[in-house]
Amino acid sequence: MPLFGVGEKTGGWMAVRRGADRIDFAHVRRASSGRPEILLLESYRREGTEEASLLRLRKELKLSRYRCATLLDAGKYQTLQVEAPNVPPEELRQAVRWKIKDLLDCPVESATVDLIELPTDVASGRARQLFVVAAGNAVVADPMRAFDAAGIPLDVIDIPEMAQRNVAALFEPERRGLALLAFDDLGGLLTFTCAGDLYLSRRIEVAAGQLRQADAERRSQLIERIGLELQRSLDHFDRQYNFISLAKLMLAPVAGVPELADYLTANLYVPVEVLDLAAAMDFPAIPELRRPERQAECLHVIGAALRLEAGA
Repeated sequence: MPLFGVGEKTGGWMAVRRGADRIDFAHVRRASSGRPEILLLESYRREGTEEASLLRLRKELKLSRYRCATLLDAGKYQTLQVEAPNVPPEELRQAVRWKIKDLLDCPVESATVDLIELPTDVASGRARQLFVVAAGNAVVADPMRAFDAAGIPLDVIDIPEMAQRNVAALFEPERRGLALLAFDDLGGLLTFTCAGDLYLSRRIEVAAGQLRQADAERRSQLIERIGLELQRSLDHFDRQYNFISLAKLMLAPVAGVPELADYLTANLYVPVEVLDLAAAMDFPAIPELRRPERQAECLHVIGAALRLEAGA
């Protein structure tokens, strides 16, 4: 389902990620069969206001041809996992808003809330679970205002967890789960997926820049911290979703920190594999994506562009 959907038009998905100093664009074509193809991947330095940058790029990239999606940054929204209230479907959204009102960072009256129902193992007798995304109305309105001022159609506002889910779905072994860990300058994101569904996500408060810039001793401490948080998350997933067999942990590469993969391989009880988009996607016109660091840098904007034509 589209998170915070704000309309729909034809033309192919163009994902836009607005960073502090640059704006990333990715256009991915998903055929009904075969591998997805990345047709465009560009990064531009912001010049002047965000609206001015988007206006210039709207003309350069002819963005009016596409359905456009953008991502909220970590820290600007909350994700919660709650038991589904026992109410009729038409009352579910309002019941969830009431249920989570004391857990939000803003008044529920001024929050935008969306829901995704998680698949449940019927034999376990466990109640239905919901993955809830909540953000202040002002946070959701900000990209809508910027895109509108630049004359760019904005169809979907998504979150990195769902974008990472889209990437993970390309690598999932059939009927088995997959953990995917990726780092950017806002921190680490760990997701657990199976059959294209997001079951669990965790934030790790270690940024890619911290790892790259740390001296040997500090880097070792950060890597040990990551390993400990991963182990706890893996144990939690095993307890909560024992009906899913986890196949492996995939790690998006962190440029200049090869020892992270080595440490996780030696210290986790699940196989660890470094992510390579070339194993699941084609990008013949984008040679820079052969570099692991470029893949990691643009993982979430590519994932946002991987969204299905409808319903996800």
